[in-house]
Amino acid sequence: MPDTLDAVDNLDAVEKLCEGAETVIGKEDLSKKLAEGRPLRIKLGVDPTAPDIHLGHGIVLSKLRQFQDAGHEAILIIGDFTAMIGDPSGRSVTRPQLTHDQVLENAKSFQDQAFKILSRERVRIVFNGEWFEAMSFEEVIRLNSRVTLQQMLQREDFRQRIDSGQPVRAHEIQYPIMQGWDSVKVRSDVELGGTDQLFNNLVGRDLQREEGQPQQVVITMPILEGLDGKQKMSKSLGNYVALNESAGDMFGKLMSISDELMVKYYRLLLGESLSTDLHPMEAKKTLAGRIAARFHGDEAAALARTEFETRFSKGDLEHVELPNFCPADSSRDIIGLVVAAYAACFEITKSRGEARRLVEGGSIQWKGEKISDPQAVIPSEETGVLKLDKTRAVRLEIA
Repeated sequence: MPDTLDAVDNLDAVEKLCEGAETVIGKEDLSKKLAEGRPLRIKLGVDPTAPDIHLGHGIVLSKLRQFQDAGHEAILIIGDFTAMIGDPSGRSVTRPQLTHDQVLENAKSFQDQAFKILSRERVRIVFNGEWFEAMSFEEVIRLNSRVTLQQMLQREDFRQRIDSGQPVRAHEIQYPIMQGWDSVKVRSDVELGGTDQLFNNLVGRDLQREEGQPQQVVITMPILEGLDGKQKMSKSLGNYVALNESAGDMFGKLMSISDELMVKYYRLLLGESLSTDLHPMEAKKTLAGRIAARFHGDEAAALARTEFETRFSKGDLEHVELPNFCPADSSRDIIGLVVAAYAACFEITKSRGEARRLVEGGSIQWKGEKISDPQAVIPSEETGVLKLDKTRAVRLEIA
């Protein structure tokens, strides 16, 4: 009877640890590893190509935290060498290369934000420069001989770039090999990643097998679409919510997502289904409030909701805190003002064509009144609130 109960408990543990995953390779191996009764080494590799972590990163970090809470060791590999290549996964063009100093500077911020989700206990932070920096060119050649060019070109993103005439540079082919070698060096039992990392993770399994190591279990998590609902969340695309943003900014950004995207956000960020009993607006406020509370606490989240409702639901923009915007020149045409305000106050690039569509679509308001004429000019001596869209407004000042 005890053996049967242990098997049942182990099965339950496997199901819980794999819950929400998109793909699990080696599920039976995970059961066997858990049966050994030791803390497993759970690997997550991150390349600090930017200083901020966003909610998309948070999905896989939350899975790593789940393993931590179950008593396992998290190994967070900071790819100070792989980041200088830039992960080609899902990219239609070659990533810009960073210097080692830029990567290390980003890594400081990245680690601080990661601990908003991870527990500092049972975590080991490793820089993969520890082994790659020490490798001789002969060792690099021997490592490269472990894989074939045909294997690398099986990657869908590489094939698409070749088919479309876009170059695939030799250093990019190194990336999956290097990520796979990380798994060998830390002897990982489980590797986590997004669905776009599956190929890289499988290379790790192959290299571990060749080295005579037990192969890692691969668990990939779904990719979170950005606020635009079109492409994956990314700082470079401006469709992200960073973990170090204020509660108010988090709340406001999340209120901008579509009703269709909200269903996915509930599932991926909250781990639950969206209730059909909630009005869509209330459901969205609940989502935004719970995410803001997760990183800033209940009080800050409640304040963010109150300010949002004051600002946008009640239309009382005069009595809330807004970015002050003073145009660099005396020109006050509405199109130019909208473009400049987005850039200066929100670091968002809008073309004049996009600004024109916002005006013609009725998104732009001056002192509470819609402006629909793209030829409109704001008098140079006037100050007031310029509303740009559903979640952004500025207080226009005189130069």
